[in-house]
Amino acid sequence: MCGIVGVVGHNNSKEVLLKGLEKLEYRGYDSAGILLSDGEETIAIKTPGRVNDLRELSTDAMNGTIGIGHTRWATHGEPNVENAHPHLSKSGRFGLVHNGVIENYLELKEKYVPSELLIGDTDSEILVEVIDYFSRTGLSTLDALSQALSEVRGSYAIALIDVEELNKLYLGKNKSPLLIGLGENCHFVGSDAMAMIHETNEFVEIMDGEVIMLTSDMMVIYDKDAQVIERGSFIAEIDATDTEKGLYPHYMLKEIDEQPSVMRKLITEYTLPNGNTTINNEIISHISQSDRIYIVGCGTSWHAGLVGKTLIEKLTHIPVEVHLASEMGYDMPILSKKPFFIFLTQSGETADSRQVLVKVNELNLPSLTITNVKGSTLSREATYTLLLHAGPEIAVASTKAYTSQIAVMAYLAKAVGMIKGDEAAKEFDIVREMGIAASAMDALVSEKDYIATLSESFLSDTRNAFFIGRGLDFAVSLEAALKLKEISYIQAEGFAAGELKHGTIALIEEGTPVIAVITDENTASHTRGNAIEVTSRGAKVLTIAGENVSRSEDAVILPVVHSLLTPLASVIPLQLLAYYASLQRGLDVDKPRNLAKSVTVE
Repeated sequence: MCGIVGVVGHNNSKEVLLKGLEKLEYRGYDSAGILLSDGEETIAIKTPGRVNDLRELSTDAMNGTIGIGHTRWATHGEPNVENAHPHLSKSGRFGLVHNGVIENYLELKEKYVPSELLIGDTDSEILVEVIDYFSRTGLSTLDALSQALSEVRGSYAIALIDVEELNKLYLGKNKSPLLIGLGENCHFVGSDAMAMIHETNEFVEIMDGEVIMLTSDMMVIYDKDAQVIERGSFIAEIDATDTEKGLYPHYMLKEIDEQPSVMRKLITEYTLPNGNTTINNEIISHISQSDRIYIVGCGTSWHAGLVGKTLIEKLTHIPVEVHLASEMGYDMPILSKKPFFIFLTQSGETADSRQVLVKVNELNLPSLTITNVKGSTLSREATYTLLLHAGPEIAVASTKAYTSQIAVMAYLAKAVGMIKGDEAAKEFDIVREMGIAASAMDALVSEKDYIATLSESFLSDTRNAFFIGRGLDFAVSLEAALKLKEISYIQAEGFAAGELKHGTIALIEEGTPVIAVITDENTASHTRGNAIEVTSRGAKVLTIAGENVSRSEDAVILPVVHSLLTPLASVIPLQLLAYYASLQRGLDVDKPRNLAKSVTVE
């Protein structure tokens, strides 16, 4: 959530900022703004709403060689012009953009900032005034920033402009992501590489507690002790064209369609010509020697973890626990003697997951991040990384990252099971089975028109909906409910089908939509029995069933895939149901209200 972009030394800074903010829209936001200077005049424009609204406010005459921009997702104060970034100090000297949450903002306000200096309600505005305060004591801008940040408790990524030094950007970071982009006779800064990829693919990471002075041809990094440190750059393997919608009306539909090809890419990326896996042997060995695996994630990643638990336990016989990061960060369970942690995160910047990883590192325990973003914070700070190779996922509602996480965990489980000599792993021909799953996904994404009619008939006028299943189907039901509520705003819940009679069935009334997912031969008849129970109480039931357990009345019949990979197929029609439910309501499919793609605050 929230996004920062900045530039120094570029002749068309306005367009750099606006394009960068457009690339950051996927993160979620409710206001946007930019500050520009050409050395003589400094201009700030900001607005609630979209980056396109900001672009319409800008004029051809506005330009500069230095600037900062921001998309804000409200945490302190409502989304209005006063609370939008950039924030200018009352003196007019400093302009600041900030991501994160300053926990002690009220203490800082009471100590340093008279109320008459403030026009909004944000912690960020207080911070720029604290910097201004220290500069008035005679400190340089760099020292004023460092002193202010030394008193801050919380998370921050900051880009600061001093109108008296318009050849410099000042940066600071703690817990919130921030990258430096290296250009030719210019430098950039952004919340992630996507904000700068149209200008450069060479980046330098910023570590927590560091402060940076950036000019068009110089980068000076200071550590927590104010010592200058050297750091090399890395090349981001991102194709800017991957983020374009092309002929698709929405990123979400494009990303649903891309899932079969992503599965095939994963086969290529994780399989050697001799059939062995490309996963680092050190990862495989470390996991195989553990006595318990702890999977940590949030939202969709947590749901993928539930599927991963089954995959890993079935193919390795190592016990697995799946934890919500936001809970585990404050309530670490009693750990086994040889634990191994797996962090699932699309962005690699999820604040709740990072909070757990910090504690894991303090305990000197091994960890693996499975992420879509190479060089992201959780990737850098974990012991190991495996990539999803899904390409940029722009829509807020995750689709291809979810299926990629499941697929990568399948490869991981196969590899660990093989080294342990597990018979189930030996019999699991993952290349063949993943290929079959990809073909099944191909067939299902081609059923768009039919799924659209199902959505219209089952979900068009409902205020709530329920998804039921057992085993892996229950895990998929949770993800299906999340997708529907995220983008259509229908109150949706996923339940273990057998739990209906333990209270939930009281919610069933005439016309209530219930979507039953049935792929497991062992429990198919039981879930069908639950569907009959709710039908007798007036529910409208839509059944999505595997071909091997299908009946003529089933609304969607899934091609047969390996029993451990059924979520790769069954989730496709459920993603499409959510997409069309949102579309048919005239809602913003890619950018649902109140949500952010990359959740960078706890």
